[in-house]
Amino acid sequence: MLASHALPALPPSPSPSGSPSPSAYGAGTGDGAGSPRERAREIARLLLRHQRRADGAARQPGECREFPCGACEETQARVIEPFVREGRPVRLLLPAFPGKSPNRAKVLGTLPDLAEEAALEFLDLLAARIRAVHPPGAEIVICSDGRVFSDAVRIPDEDITAYHDVLRSMVAALPGRAVSVFTLDQAPGFAALGHEEMRAILTERHAVPLESLRARIRQGEDLPLYRAITRFLFEDGNTPEYGGSRAALQREARRRAYVVIQRSKAWGDFVAQQFPGSVRLSIHPQPCSAAKLGVRLGESTGAWLTPWHGVAVDVGRRVVLMKRAEAERLGCRLVERDGRPSHYVLREPAAVADEFAPGAVLRDEDATAGTAAVPASASPDSRKEQ
Repeated sequence: MLASHALPALPPSPSPSGSPSPSAYGAGTGDGAGSPRERAREIARLLLRHQRRADGAARQPGECREFPCGACEETQARVIEPFVREGRPVRLLLPAFPGKSPNRAKVLGTLPDLAEEAALEFLDLLAARIRAVHPPGAEIVICSDGRVFSDAVRIPDEDITAYHDVLRSMVAALPGRAVSVFTLDQAPGFAALGHEEMRAILTERHAVPLESLRARIRQGEDLPLYRAITRFLFEDGNTPEYGGSRAALQREARRRAYVVIQRSKAWGDFVAQQFPGSVRLSIHPQPCSAAKLGVRLGESTGAWLTPWHGVAVDVGRRVVLMKRAEAERLGCRLVERDGRPSHYVLREPAAVADEFAPGAVLRDEDATAGTAAVPASASPDSRKEQ
């Protein structure tokens, strides 16, 4: 369980003119400071500070030309503004937290650990920051997609169920009470079905045909996503127990990548219908001005690395995600909590910690504002180690 902690006090965010944002919010009109549109932009800028970008120095087609991106800010502000104007919590959907990778060279086990815990605390803190701008705050709905494609990523359904149970316990312990979990198991019309039937009906009702998806990817649409999913599936299957060739594993990864993307898109469309008008987040990089905004959940050694594909490593002042094999190559010390592996601790953090910040989540101004890249309570130093 997470340790209860107080969120850091957040100063009022400055408006573009440099004047403080108002502490009380009336209806407001127009586009000036304090108006719903400007507060929506301010919330959009908070989100964009954590925007997930694609790998590589070369700009990809459709990628933002600048960071933070004004076009993405406008796109997200248009979705956020109705919440601000009506005095409602801003609802953000995040399809994520599917289940742990089956490759034990990447993760510590089948259940959420400090990697997920730190990511959840980040989301809770993000909601607190939105609340400082918009007092009704935010509702962040994690739309866990593990059940949606567990067969394609080869995670047993019983492992998905256990993962969901622990994830909900972690969410329930968050101090801000702004994060929730939604799964296919609890969706209207699906709750009484078997897992295979759930996936079949979701695909039948909401997915595009696989051949159409293949044609779109061949034309370049979602090509970086396809490549990333293929790489994940190849890595997940490349275990000591695998006895086939790398070429066969690559072909199989490519085949299953189409299924994962097809189901992911079906799930995204389904949750968008369940929660209409919401801000749609993604754990993958997204094109400029897309309806979805890719966000990072923490510092990591790879642009596509997520808590469920890696482990948390305490590198001194913060937690960094990396693959388990990376942590072990560095000689990190394994820490257990509640009888389970939880995370690693870098033995000499002062000597090498800075190299693990390829895409720091928060900027320097965050540190000076009294915040850290990962919430202080996520620091393993504050936890009882076994």
